[in-house]
Amino acid sequence: MKRARTGKVDSFFFSLCRQRSFQILIVLALFYVLLFTLEIPFVFKNTATRSERYALERQQQLQPSQSQAHEITRRHNRRSILSGLVLNDAAFDSEVYHSAYRDGKRVWEEVESAKTPIQTGPVLKPENRSNLCPRSVYVSGVDFVGNGSLMMIPCGLTLGSHVTVVGMPLGTPEGKKSQFIVELLGLKTSEGEDPPRILHFNPRLKGDWSWKPVIELNTCYRMQWGTSLRCDGWKSRADQDTVDGLVKCEKWIGGESGDDRHAVESKSEWWLKRLIGRTKRVTVDWPFPFNENKLFVLTLSAGLEGYHINVDGRHVASFPYRTGFTLEDATGLTVTGDIDVHSIFAASLPSMHPRISPQQYLEFSTRWRAPPLPEFGVELFIGILSAGNHFAERMAVRKSWMQHSLIKSSEVVARFFVALHQRIEINAELKKEAEFFGDIVIVPYMDNYDLVVLKTVAICEYGVHTAAAAYIMKGDDDTFVRVDAVLNEARNVPDFMSAYIGNINYHHKPLRHGKWAVTYEEWPEEDYPPYANGPGYILSYDIAQYIVSEFEKHKLRLFKMEDVSMGMWVEKFNSTKQVYYSHSLKFCQFGCIEGYYTAHYQSPRQMTCLWEKLQRQTSPQCCNMR
Repeated sequence: MKRARTGKVDSFFFSLCRQRSFQILIVLALFYVLLFTLEIPFVFKNTATRSERYALERQQQLQPSQSQAHEITRRHNRRSILSGLVLNDAAFDSEVYHSAYRDGKRVWEEVESAKTPIQTGPVLKPENRSNLCPRSVYVSGVDFVGNGSLMMIPCGLTLGSHVTVVGMPLGTPEGKKSQFIVELLGLKTSEGEDPPRILHFNPRLKGDWSWKPVIELNTCYRMQWGTSLRCDGWKSRADQDTVDGLVKCEKWIGGESGDDRHAVESKSEWWLKRLIGRTKRVTVDWPFPFNENKLFVLTLSAGLEGYHINVDGRHVASFPYRTGFTLEDATGLTVTGDIDVHSIFAASLPSMHPRISPQQYLEFSTRWRAPPLPEFGVELFIGILSAGNHFAERMAVRKSWMQHSLIKSSEVVARFFVALHQRIEINAELKKEAEFFGDIVIVPYMDNYDLVVLKTVAICEYGVHTAAAAYIMKGDDDTFVRVDAVLNEARNVPDFMSAYIGNINYHHKPLRHGKWAVTYEEWPEEDYPPYANGPGYILSYDIAQYIVSEFEKHKLRLFKMEDVSMGMWVEKFNSTKQVYYSHSLKFCQFGCIEGYYTAHYQSPRQMTCLWEKLQRQTSPQCCNMR
């Protein structure tokens, strides 16, 4: 009886345990279903990129046929080296744009029809190359005058090149100011066009006591906008920049007449000392650089940072290089005016020219090829503005910050955007470079400073339609980018907010006079909109998409200053949807600063230096060489 009761109790507890186990299983199942239901949006929220969300929204807005066509276009753009930006006559209302588009279309068709195979070795045999690019050139005074006062430098200059002019300033009639001009010239790009002035050195003899050289450096090839520097015999201030450690203007002391001593002191000091008398005569340290009927030796040399001018072995002036110009473009030298030229000698010239063999800059190794685009969107796309003949600049970028792990893993994508060059051989080499490295997008119009804005629109188009990037950055090929720092700046933007990030200028006014003048027809307003400096800024996907859409509808206003144009477009977008403006001086406009996000005006040597320092140091450090 007792055993029967025990059996019933056991059976009861067993049944209860089974029920509890079943209940626990049910609870666990319900909990799992609940967790799974809640986890889907949680995972989506934390792992889906901003670009994927925008792509999803965009796809829902499109009709099925439009979505399918868009995907086909995107796949085509991923394979093509040409930009997907639609350029045609209808897109422009200016003859400048029309001409650049038509010429570009014709030139690209010529390049395409050539079908030149990719070569990774020298184009010319050594014996032929030496004939085209001699290491030195000499012209006597008689031959120089006979050649129309022009000495050709077949392959331009390179680092360490120097040109020596031996001559004598001539006397002039009473009352006339004697002067002569030494100029470095670039190549003509079309018939009837004057060659661009690269350097303009103009010493003038004023009165009886002083030569006052006025030197103008035209800062960019085929650009009339530049900077000029006047050296009047006064040494540059201590707080001014130097060029390779040398001051831009030296002080010229003394002379042979004695009355020139006031050139080194203020007028008030000179008159005061003249009234009270002097206890002793001022010693003459060095005569003025030039004197009438006196032979001089002028040497123009190419340094790391700029040109240096020496007269009779003494430094006179130095002028920094500017982005957009390469030494190889300086292919002619003229000397004109009141001067008797005895001889001109150019030495240490380059053995090759990029238009003959850009392989001196390019390293055709698979190590430097761009990784493939990911199937889905990326977090950041970086578009880099470059010129066709900037082989060295692009190679330096590939070997430096484009080696960042975020780019190598395709989490961040970077591409160069290049328009067509005036020289057909440059375009042929550019096409080979694009096909091999896979990191160049060619925008098929003839390159022109006033049309740089088209490359910026092309960057937006690629970032939206091909890369499907959450953020789109614009930079230059002389801008060093700290990829992780830039990406972190973008990530700091509140989610789902439109963003415009960079070194933002507020309340800037257009210049109405001088070389950088903007006419009222070009810009009628008195102020520019807030705009980020062009060497490096970031946009969110929706702003870039708006820009492309407006361009395709032919409603986008194009201005020759691309950074101002971007500020104008963002301001218009901001009128319908609030934009988060993020300003930081670490997007450095002029050179490099401590803790930089981007560093501008960096030469290929500096690019390598900055990258090496980033690899070794825990904090970013600048490089002073150029």
